[in-house]
Formats: sequence, structure tokens, C-alpha cells
Amino acid sequence: MAEVPRRVLVTGAAGRLGRATLGLLASMGVAATALDQRDPGGISGADRIVVGSAGDPETVRAALADVDAVAHLAAIPAPTLDTPEAVYCGNTRATFVVLEEAGRAGVTRAVVASSLSVLGLPWAARRLHPAYVPVDEALPLQIEDPYGLSKQADEATAAMMARRHGMTVVALRFPLLGGPGDKFADTAARYAVSPESGARELWTYLDSRDAALAGWQALTRPITGYHAIFVTAPTTLAPQPTEELLGRYHPGVERRSPLPGRTAPVDLAVAADLLGFAARHLYTP
Repeated sequence: MAEVPRRVLVTGAAGRLGRATLGLLASMGVAATALDQRDPGGISGADRIVVGSAGDPETVRAALADVDAVAHLAAIPAPTLDTPEAVYCGNTRATFVVLEEAGRAGVTRAVVASSLSVLGLPWAARRLHPAYVPVDEALPLQIEDPYGLSKQADEATAAMMARRHGMTVVALRFPLLGGPGDKFADTAARYAVSPESGARELWTYLDSRDAALAGWQALTRPITGYHAIFVTAPTTLAPQPTEELLGRYHPGVERRSPLPGRTAPVDLAVAADLLGFAARHLYTP
């Protein structure tokens, strides 16, 4: 393992993944600074809370005091939650500012939240299909929306910052996140009745606790440079067999390996090899 960080800055700390990350850090005995646009109260696991924008250099500079690793999770998480300009410009500015200020401060490890949406499928105005399945980190992107584009730009920024500052930066491509009380069962029930509603997301999901674990491994595994990595649960939320779903909703797509049962159509080899990651909290219908 790489050296365990003494203090981690968590941006977007009040969000679902931010809270799960703070909880994991607390369980590891690692000090955390929480940064969020506002303090809604009830943020636990951080002994410092900084209120402000992750896109503001002065705010980020202050939040980086005594920090030696960064989990940048702040973002507008869908193109429907603000104007296209706000989604793209806000997300990309925050990622640039956080990583640039971290690099200037001498931080050498960072993880950033990317998304399966970087493929372009989830938010496109028309139904798109991947070039092949299982999808992997080399899959051609087909982005047509500002959120997916912001994630592509975030990944490019992360790669540049790794070169610019000699940092190790990992961009984790997350699917639908949730956890206890977050209604995975409702989504699974919807897929059972209307499986096409999950086709854009390839019916994938990940428990927020596992997403936090992947982030921890990205900060502590003995790797260097920049990496973009898919992390999902190994199974889908859909009750139907994956091969059947693909045949109906992504017909004609090249199959590069068998996908028996409810296997998620995502290649998780890089996550396993580089991070040692395997999801622990699986949804069972």
C-alpha cells in the first residue's frame, strides 16, 4: 500500500458520496476537511468544515491547509439540474481549481468523481449504443450533453494535472449510486416492469459505501500517474438476464466476452488490478 494520508480534503462533502467518504475516513482514523457550498448540518466524520465553492481558488486554498490527499466529489450531477452553461462550466471549473490548488500546495494524491455518463449514453437525446460490451476504459465516447462533456473535460484535466504537478490522480467512473434507504429496490422494480428505462445506464449501480472504498483505494494503492477507471457492482439491478437485455435494447453490439446471468456489462479488470477493488454491498432482488 502507498502511504496512508494524514488528512483528506473531501469536496461535495454534504452529498451522498461525500458523506459515505467521510464515514469511511473516520473509520480509518484519518482526519478530514469537508468542503461544500453550504453546511446543511449533520456532516459527521470531519473535524474541519469549510463552506464555499470548490470553484473558488481562495476557498479551496484555505480548505487545503494540512491536507495531503484530495477526494474531489463536488459537481452538479445531471444536465437537468441547471442550465447547460452552469453544468459544464461549474463542474469543469471546480475540477480545475481543486486540482491546480492541490498541486500547488504539494498534494500528491487525488481522486475525482467521474461517471459512466462520460460514455454519452445516459443523457443523449437519442438512444445510443456502445461500440462493444462489456464496456471498458478504451471504449469510444459519444457525448451529446453538457454533463457528460464536463466529465470528459474533468478526466482530461486530471490527466494534465498529473503531468503538470507530478501527482497521482484517479478518475472513477461511477454508475448510479445509492445505499441503505436509497431505493435500489424501487429502481430494480422499475427495470422489472420497464427494462428499457435502464438501457442507457446499462442497468448498473454501486452502493455509496463501495464507491467510498474505491476512492480510498485510489488514494492509497501503490500506483502513479493518471488513470480513469470504471467501478460498478458486478451485477445489474435488472432481474432479467443481461444477454437478453442487450439483445433487446442494444442489438447488434459486439460481445467481447460472455455475460452470464445478471452480470454487469462493464469490464472491471482495471478496477481489480490497479485498485484491488471489488464491490461488497450487492443488491439482491
